[in-house]
Amino acid sequence: MPPKQPLRRQSVSVGRGTRKRDEDSGTEVAEGADEWAQSKATVRPPDQLELTDAELKEEFTRILTANNPHAPQNIVRYSFKEGTYKLIGFVDQLAVHFSQVGNLIPKDSDEGRRQRYRDKLVTGSEESAKLVISEAEVVEEEDEPKEAEAGSQTDVPAAEAAEKVAEELMTPKQPKERKLTNKFNFSERASQTFNNPLRDRECQMEPPPRTNFSATANQWEIYDAYVEELEKQEKTKEKEKAKTPVAKKMGKMAMRKMTSMESQSDDITKVTQAAKIVERMVNQNTYDDVAQDFKYYEDAADEYRDQEGTLLPLWKFQNDKAKRLAVTALCWNPKYNDLFAVGHGSYDFMKQSRGMLLLYSMKNPSFPEYIFSSESGIMCLDMHVDHPYLVVVGHYDGNVAIYNLKKPHSQPSFRSSAKSGKHTDPVWQVKWQKDDMDNNLNFFSVSSDGRIVSWTLVKCSKSYSSQFLDTYDAHNMAVDAVSWNPYHTKVFMSCSSDWTVKIWDHTIKTPMFIYDLNSAVGDVAWAPYSSTVFAAVTTNGKTHVFDLSINKYEAICNQPVVAKKKNKITHVQFNPIHPIIIVGDDRGHVTCLKLSPNLRKMPKEKKGQEVQKGPAVEIAKLDKLLNLVREVKTKI
Repeated sequence: MPPKQPLRRQSVSVGRGTRKRDEDSGTEVAEGADEWAQSKATVRPPDQLELTDAELKEEFTRILTANNPHAPQNIVRYSFKEGTYKLIGFVDQLAVHFSQVGNLIPKDSDEGRRQRYRDKLVTGSEESAKLVISEAEVVEEEDEPKEAEAGSQTDVPAAEAAEKVAEELMTPKQPKERKLTNKFNFSERASQTFNNPLRDRECQMEPPPRTNFSATANQWEIYDAYVEELEKQEKTKEKEKAKTPVAKKMGKMAMRKMTSMESQSDDITKVTQAAKIVERMVNQNTYDDVAQDFKYYEDAADEYRDQEGTLLPLWKFQNDKAKRLAVTALCWNPKYNDLFAVGHGSYDFMKQSRGMLLLYSMKNPSFPEYIFSSESGIMCLDMHVDHPYLVVVGHYDGNVAIYNLKKPHSQPSFRSSAKSGKHTDPVWQVKWQKDDMDNNLNFFSVSSDGRIVSWTLVKCSKSYSSQFLDTYDAHNMAVDAVSWNPYHTKVFMSCSSDWTVKIWDHTIKTPMFIYDLNSAVGDVAWAPYSSTVFAAVTTNGKTHVFDLSINKYEAICNQPVVAKKKNKITHVQFNPIHPIIIVGDDRGHVTCLKLSPNLRKMPKEKKGQEVQKGPAVEIAKLDKLLNLVREVKTKI
């Protein structure tokens, strides 16, 4: 090999400068210049953009998502429910990059044991052959002198050993038996969870009344009782002998009915109170969701509505006996806020039949608390303020009657007649008045025969008011209802079948407000909590709620309550305490609805000032609206 030549530097002079050339690398270095101090020039492509410092410092954020960019976003499928093609919102974003079908076999399976047996058989045969050969060599070395004597005997043990090894390999090993768990005391990990504690629901009620009865009986008292019973039997036999055969049969039938009625009444009266309590408990559980809505539900969507509200349906009251009778009157009980009376009759002149007076409670929507029937239809009713158990009704045949809820029988306590001067036309309105100077109960009745009658409950007397104070040319068709404002004594409201609702000041002959509801108006009612809120119902099945302080031109709620084609709403009433209304239709159904927060807005509290409440505030609020209308009318 030629000897290695030492490294040498050669200098090459080019022009003025002198550069050193490295023989190995072939690079030129300026003489006297430090290699590390030389500046390095960056290579820039010709199409690179020139950016400012602000643009260079600007950050761009990229978000990595698990969505498949190649997944289609415009897949549509046919919807049999809606009958159109609809876009599918969810698309499978899974993308498979690699998949391989494997063939894994569990060791404990039959196929796994067979494969292990084959592998051991192959390896075992080779080892057994080596073992036999080694044993044979050892025997030959030890028994060389005895080779001739032994002869073929040395081959026997070797063959037997080979056969034993083959048999062991051929027979598969049985798996070890596992200890089975106790089936009656076994729990998996998934089942070892905490059980939710059971809750007990209880209610406390008053115990039923009890009475202690005790008496002493001796032989004389027993003998006297038997003697009295024998005397009664003898008297009845004597009476039967004096009667004719026809009278005897009629008497027997009457006695049977009386005994059956007495037995039934005795059984019912004993458990009436307890049965009512149990029935209310059952209904409270059945209608628990409705009761929760009645107490706590408030429509949260009112915050996003522009001064508009809704009506939430709660209970529906109906009775099979009054199924074909229209609701002709509604009235809340002044003392019990959950109790209201419903009058049933008919507005059709050709379909006049019977009438019914039903009293429902919101605690028991399934069945009325009281049921009274009458021969003529009930057209109006009113409940006494100081005596809430007295209900006065007006009939289609011109009679008036008073029912006492404290008395169990279904007949009225007082009833007018032709002798006492009943009306000759249907009675359209009755109203309780304050007691007279002698503390006698009295009420007024208004009929289409042109009379207003004042009735006093003493001697069945009556007084007539044959003169009227004033008349108003109000509507073009029949006036269905008139109602005074509960706060302002000068303001009243009327509705008619000419589709209009009009608000009046009785000192002015022209109406202050007129509203056209596009259908015949059956009834109107003022709200008890505000002087500017009222409700009206129309025959097209809608309920309209107005608040003059919010909108003077249209209703803030127009909502259908019953089916337009089947039912027609006839009456509406506000509850005096709770924010609910009841609506009756011509099929005998009464629907209870809850007012949303926008329908019962109260003045907001200002900082440092208390909200003024009371009748004076409500009167001033309505007067402010009426003054605006009065000023316009005076200018005209």
